[in-house]
Parts: sequence; C-alpha cells; structure tokens
Amino acid sequence: MFFAPTAQLNDDERERGLRHLVLEAGFSNACTAVTSGVILTAFALHLGASNTTIGLLAAVTFWVQLLQAPGVLLVEKLRTRKRIAILASLVSRCALAGMAFLAIAPRAGAATLALLVVLQVFYCGIATFGGCAWNAWVRDLAPEQRLGQIFAKRTINATVVALVASLAAAFALDRAPEGSTWRPMAFAGLYLFGFVMGLLSCRELALTPEPRMPAPTETIRLLPLLKAPLKDQNFRRLILFLASWQFAVNLATPFFTVFFVKQLGLDITFVVILGVVSQATNVLALRSWGLLSDRFANKSVLAVAAPLFILCIAAMVGASQIQERAWVMAYLVGLHALMGLATAGVTLSSGNIAMKLSPRGSATAYIAANALISSAAAGLAPVLGGIFADFFAARRLEILLRWTSPGDVLTLMPLKISSWDFYFLIAFVLGLYALHRLALVKEEGEVDSKAMVGEVIAQARRDVRNLSPIAGLKLLTDVPAALIRDARVQRRLRRARDRAAERERERKAQPRRKRSA
Repeated sequence: MFFAPTAQLNDDERERGLRHLVLEAGFSNACTAVTSGVILTAFALHLGASNTTIGLLAAVTFWVQLLQAPGVLLVEKLRTRKRIAILASLVSRCALAGMAFLAIAPRAGAATLALLVVLQVFYCGIATFGGCAWNAWVRDLAPEQRLGQIFAKRTINATVVALVASLAAAFALDRAPEGSTWRPMAFAGLYLFGFVMGLLSCRELALTPEPRMPAPTETIRLLPLLKAPLKDQNFRRLILFLASWQFAVNLATPFFTVFFVKQLGLDITFVVILGVVSQATNVLALRSWGLLSDRFANKSVLAVAAPLFILCIAAMVGASQIQERAWVMAYLVGLHALMGLATAGVTLSSGNIAMKLSPRGSATAYIAANALISSAAAGLAPVLGGIFADFFAARRLEILLRWTSPGDVLTLMPLKISSWDFYFLIAFVLGLYALHRLALVKEEGEVDSKAMVGEVIAQARRDVRNLSPIAGLKLLTDVPAALIRDARVQRRLRRARDRAAERERERKAQPRRKRSA
C-alpha cells in the first residue's frame, strides 16, 4: 500500500512530494555525473575503445528509448507508475556495480569492451521503463502553472550536486593518472559511488506520492495509442523539431571528449573541469530561464537558447586553429561557459514544451511518442559519427587567405579543418534546419523571436558599456530578466488593444440593437 497511487492529494501532500522530487534530482544526478558522459568515455578509452565503440556507447543511451513503446503498455495496464519507476531504477543500477567490477577485472580485449556495451544497454534499457512511468507521474503531480519553476529548482539542485560530484571525479582521476595501478581502482570507486547514490534516489522516489490515473475507458492498444500524438498537427511539428535537433546535436557532442583528448592533447581532468564550468553557468541561468518559460513561452526561450548552442558547436573548430596550449584552454573555458548558459534554456524548455503540449491523462503516450522518434534520430547520429570518424581523420581542408601588394605578400593564418572539425560544421548546418522546424510549432503565449533577440542584443550593449568581471557575470542572469520585463510590457499592450477593440465592437453593435428593437 505504501507504493499504491493516492486517489486524492491534498496541498500538503503535493508540496511534500514536490520537495522529494527536488531532493531526488540531486542523488540521481550525482549518480549520472560519475558514471556517464566524460567519465564513461574516459573509462571506455581506458579499456581501449575505438571511435566506433565510443559512438555505440553514446547511441545506446538513445536507442534504448525505443523501449518506451512497451513501457507505455506497462504503465497503461498496471496503472501504478510509482512501483514501475522505483523497481526499474533499482534493477538498472545493478549494472553500475557490474561496471565497477569490470574496471578491476583482468582485461580481455574485445570481450571486455563488449561486456561494457552490454552493461550500458542493460542499465539504460531497464531505466527507460522507469523514465516512461516517471514522466507521466510527474506530469500529473506538478501544477501546470508552476511547471517551469519546479523543474528549474529541481535542475538547479541536480546541477549543483553534479558539479561537486564531477570535481570529485576529476580529483580522483588526477590522483590516478593513466598507466598507474590506481587508475582501475579510481574507476571502480566512481561506479560504486554512483550505485549508492542510485539507491538513495530510489528512497526519495518512494517518499513521493502518486496521483491515481483516470480509469481507462477502453482496452489500450499500442499502435492507436502512439498514433494519437502523430495526428495532433502541432505536436507532430514539435516531434519533427526535437528529432532534427537531437540528430544535429548528437552528431558532434558525444565526441567532444575524444576531440579534446586525442586531437587537442588535453587530459581528462581538464575535460571534467570544462564540464564543471558549463554546469556552473547552467546553474546561474536556470532560475531565470524557468521564470521566463512560465511567464513567456518555452518556444520563445528555445528561439534564443538553441541558436546560441549550435553556434558554440561550430565555434569548436576554433580550438583546433590555436597553437598555444594555454590559449586553447582559455578559449574552451569561455566556450563552455556560453554552452552552459544555452544548455540551461534548451534543456529546460524542450522538456517543458513537450509536457505542456501533452494533454492531461494522455501524457504517457504523447511523451513516449516524442521519445521514440527523437531517440531514434539521436541514436543514429553518434553511430554514423563513429563509423565515418576514420574517413574524416584521413582528410583535411585548408582555406588560405593571401594579400599581394607591390613588393610584399601578406599571408594570413590558414583555416585548417580536419577530423572532428567536419562534424562540428555539419552539426551546425543541421542545427539551422532544426530551428526552421521550431518556427512551425505553435505555443500559447509565444512572442516573436526577433523582438526577443533584439532585447538580448540591447541588454548586452548596455552591460558592455560598464564592462567588468562582476558586470559580465551579472549579464548571465540579467538577460532573461530583461526578456521577462519585455514580455510583461507586450502582454499589457495586447490586453489594452483587445479591450479597446471589444469596446469598439460593442459601440458599433449598440445602434443596430436599438434599430431592431
């Protein structure tokens, strides 16, 4: 009965559950910070993984989302989302204990890497069932008018904890450099720590109440259930945007660590620190983005954050053009600060807009349909990246600018594009297409993106006039606030125009009513 849904939640129970959700985000993201992303890629490279294996590990995270389809049936049939989420979380995280053992076990070449991929499939695959149930559970638990604020708090807590965990992971790897006898022990310790954090995450889920799902009106069939979101024209446009966006982004981002370590020659510790920088700016911007998504529109946030993110991906090419190692590191730190700012807006708004456009009571099917299509696109991108990595590694494009005058020839620094640089530029072009798909999505309360971008530029110019380290840091939180003020003004103007138009219609209609009388 402790895990059974609650027929009617009062305000105190709902607020207590939302607080547990915020705490759960900290434990689950501490687990994720030390077992995935840069750490997983470093672990795979430590075991001797190829580019194809790196791409496959990145693709697994997305392809297992195809299990959302049977997950929908499971949720709709059992109608106990809390039980499904907790059980799936417990079982899936047993794979982390297996990875900890794999770190200290004798290496067996391809067999070791194959086992790593199998454990990753098990971990992500079982967790997908829990994620399907969790999304629909939270959609009914959180009030819609506070959805952005709640998820912003949850994400801030998660990001702060992940930041601390990432620093601890960097410290552990720094103390155990590659080739030392302590290196396997460091990876084993990180994965065991992740396993414990996963157990604490399950405890917080157990303390969170679940609203009872509405009684089913008919027998649930999978294909009609998943067809319903596709028949919704506006939600179908959202799916097309998210799918094209995921493909563009995941063609490049899974290989950032490989690019930094192999092409630029940076160590894993600095790569983890880059992630920490990105998470720090993420925290600074999240609260403002959350308020903006509630008062403005999620699409309006995406219209600003998404272009900035894909510009940062294209700007990665600049790191391979710089010769001095110190300048490369400084350039990447600044670039990751901008990426953290953009990621905060993109992650928060893309999740919120999918939930907002999903009708209550049917959120499971809508979110699952979006996850199925977006994950298939996102999973295909890193596999193609891994397969064609060697193709692009053997090719190079140079653009040389030369100015010739009487008695002198001036040669500017050539632009040299090679290896992963090609992926960054291709991802940028595909990201532009995704932004075109976003323009077709309709959301209530959205504001013209040109007005938002103009306000961002104007605010940036005002801050540059008083440029200082403090003013530059303050800009991260002032830009969204300025957009909120702009939104308030525009909404007041629209209401005033609507009231004036209504009074004018009543004035014109009054003589006609008198004549008919």
